[in-house]
Amino acid sequence: MNSPTLTDARLELITAARHFYQQGWMVGTAGNLSARLSDGSFWITASGKSKGELAIDDFVRVYPDGKVEQPTKDSKPSAETAIHQVIYNLFPQATSCYHVHSVEANLVSRFVNEDALPLPPLEMLKGLGVWEENPDCVMPIFANHLEVQQIATEIKTRFSNTPPQLPALLIRDHGVTVWAASSTEARNYIELVEYIFRYMVAAQRVFGKEMG
Repeated sequence: MNSPTLTDARLELITAARHFYQQGWMVGTAGNLSARLSDGSFWITASGKSKGELAIDDFVRVYPDGKVEQPTKDSKPSAETAIHQVIYNLFPQATSCYHVHSVEANLVSRFVNEDALPLPPLEMLKGLGVWEENPDCVMPIFANHLEVQQIATEIKTRFSNTPPQLPALLIRDHGVTVWAASSTEARNYIELVEYIFRYMVAAQRVFGKEMG
């Protein structure tokens, strides 16, 4: 592999992954991050890598035609590469797609049986592009199928028919995914949705069924 440059997108992914790992959102090898390049290809974390100790060769490059560039012969793309591909196809302005596994994301995904999670009208929603007063906002929830391609297909189908209100989605009992026009925005979005999830879990504890 070529030596990384100061603008190498992988360096930003390493920094973000270490930060999320320290928050407890990417423990062990959980989660995956990607960054899209100008030619339409994207770097994505390789499967089975500790997110707190990523190195420059712990990424796989996936091209629009399906070609995969591996730094080593045993490097494999994240199991959830198909989800990143769908997000980039659906949202051409997106250059970053981050997926983390937090306790709170999994808890709130069980607050409802439906396929959308109502969100409280918190100030933090402004950081996700929602500027209405007392917004009526929901986050889409998808089933956690064993075959990731089935999750990706359901995301494509639903979002093609009904675009999401927020640049984020939940996979039940799994984690949250966000996408953004820059790595900085994507990192902010993860922090914002995780704050909202923590608030919801705390409110459920304090107010009980009133927040259900």
